Amino acid sequence: MRLGIYMGSFNPPHQGHIGIVNFLLQEQYLDNILIVPTLNYWDKQDLAPIEHRINMLKYFENEHVKVDTSHNQYIYTIDLINELKKDYPTDELYLILGADNIIYFDKWKNYEELLHYPILVINRNNIDINPLIRRFNNGYFIIINDYPSINVSSTEIRENLSSPYLDTKVLKYIKKNSLYTKKI
Repeated sequence: MRLGIYMGSFNPPHQGHIGIVNFLLQEQYLDNILIVPTLNYWDKQDLAPIEHRINMLKYFENEHVKVDTSHNQYIYTIDLINELKKDYPTDELYLILGADNIIYFDKWKNYEELLHYPILVINRNNIDINPLIRRFNNGYFIIINDYPSINVSSTEIRENLSSPYLDTKVLKYIKKNSLYTKKI
C-alpha cells in the first residue's frame, strides 16, 4: 500500500493542507495518508498545544486519512520515517512536501537517507523545481504540477481567522478553546 506521510505544524490546519490530502487521494497518487502534526518544529514558534492541533485535524479523518497521535515528538523527518517504517513494514512510504521545502532540503538532518523514499513534491508559488531536484540525482521525486494550489499560510490564517480557507468546524474549535486569542 502507498502510504503518504504529511508532517507539519498544522497551526492551524486549513483548506490548503486538506486540499493537498484530498487531491493526492483523488488522483490516486496514494492509497492512504498519515498526517503527523509535530510537537515542536525546529523553525516554528508559538505553536498551539499539540492536543489542539490533533483535535482540529481529526475533523478530516476518514477511511483513507488518519491523524497520527503517537509520533508527534519527532523534530526531524528522518527520525519520524525510521519509526514509521517499523510500524508500517509492508507499506511503501511516500513523503509529501511542498516545493518550498525542496529549496533547503539538503540542510535537513540526514536528508540523504530520505532520498531512499519516494517524495511527492507539490509544486506551488511558481517555484522552478527542476534545478532544485537535480541536486539530488539519486532521489525519487514525483512532481505534482497539476494541483490547483491555494496561496495561503497558517500564519495568514492566524492573523485573519475570518479567512475562507479555515474550515468552520476548525474555527469553532479555535474560538471555543481560545486559541490564537491575540489574533481574535
